[in-house]
Amino acid sequence: MNRDLFARHRAVLPDWLALYYEDPLEITHGEGRHVWDTAGNKYLDFFGGILTTMTAHALPEVTKAVAEQAGRIIHSSTLYLNRPMVELAERVAQLSGIPDARVFFTTSGTEANDTALLLATAHRRSNTILAMRNSYHGRSFSSVGITGNRGWSPTSLSPLQTLYVHGGVRTRGPYAHLDDRDFIDACVADLLDLLGHTRAPAALIAEPVQGVGGFTSPPDGLYAAFREVLHERGILWIADEVQTGWGRTGEHFWGWQAHGRSGPPDIVTFAKGIGNGMSVGGVVARAEIMNCLDANSISTFGGTQVTMAAALANLNHLLEHDLQGNARRVGGLLIERLRAVAAQVPHVREVRGRGLMIGVELSRPGTDEAAPEAASAVLEEARAGGLLVGKGGGHSTSVLRIAPPMSLTVAEAEEGAAILERALRSL
Repeated sequence: MNRDLFARHRAVLPDWLALYYEDPLEITHGEGRHVWDTAGNKYLDFFGGILTTMTAHALPEVTKAVAEQAGRIIHSSTLYLNRPMVELAERVAQLSGIPDARVFFTTSGTEANDTALLLATAHRRSNTILAMRNSYHGRSFSSVGITGNRGWSPTSLSPLQTLYVHGGVRTRGPYAHLDDRDFIDACVADLLDLLGHTRAPAALIAEPVQGVGGFTSPPDGLYAAFREVLHERGILWIADEVQTGWGRTGEHFWGWQAHGRSGPPDIVTFAKGIGNGMSVGGVVARAEIMNCLDANSISTFGGTQVTMAAALANLNHLLEHDLQGNARRVGGLLIERLRAVAAQVPHVREVRGRGLMIGVELSRPGTDEAAPEAASAVLEEARAGGLLVGKGGGHSTSVLRIAPPMSLTVAEAEEGAAILERALRSL
């Protein structure tokens, strides 16, 4: 069945549409932290549809909210008042940490970042954007133009002038040998030097933890130090929280809070997990920034009643069950377990992460050279053992990405770690 579906897939869909596994997998249904394929095989899901199934598969509260709302009305567009959209916007604005916040809903993280770029460039009257090396911000024309990851950037054409800053990757690059304080100082000096060579940029956009880049992050406080430099010059800070938001990192509800000494970002983008599989993204910004556009706009599918109902139910469940605390506790146990395994596997260069956002970087033994073939082999072996994980990485890196639903139990963490250990030892 998979071979037939794969042949049909290749006949009508683009060649560049990535698929995992030599024998691609069709997932038919899920429950909790598990999914099943067409042959009835059961898998522990440690990737959650690319960090999108944030709470659990088939979460009853979300399923009920979707069914009840679909029975009333699914969609009407933003040209009409929309109670679920207003209610979710109120919650998000309050949780954002941004004063006098306004919220605009989209259908994806790509579209959210696209909107943030529109707001920043319009507000600042500049099309220059600062971005981080190794970053990923989406697949639209403008978001590809600020993506600092060659593997996900199919064109150099862009409506923006993008300048890339050091700091998103702690253990590689010219500053890797420095301690955290000196690392931050060097990155700030690089930023100051860069600003001396260009017209005033509109904004810096940064993921607090780089997702596609392999779950890498700077020392806490880097973006706070950047913020001081930016604020003096009126340059905006956009925090891309598409993968880090809603408590996934455990220690904080938003990833930017690890860098919050100089205040919140001017703009926050979000998506993925808030909808628990429904297409929900959005932008939060100070009113003066959100309201700077001098033309009409709408969103046909952003903020539809059914997706807003799902996101509200999902957010309520997340907060009521303290899934951020669970991500901190269970994620902490999982990362320590994987570090113990890694100490005995020569292919593992580093285990890093926060909460339930963990990266296992692989390299050729005894070197810092990427080992993409090893990452693919572990991915296959883990699947054979009943575990689904992701892949990522940027320049010369190969990383296994681990991001289960945030309701993961200790027993499931141990089960997944044992399967991954066997897969790593098979190299």
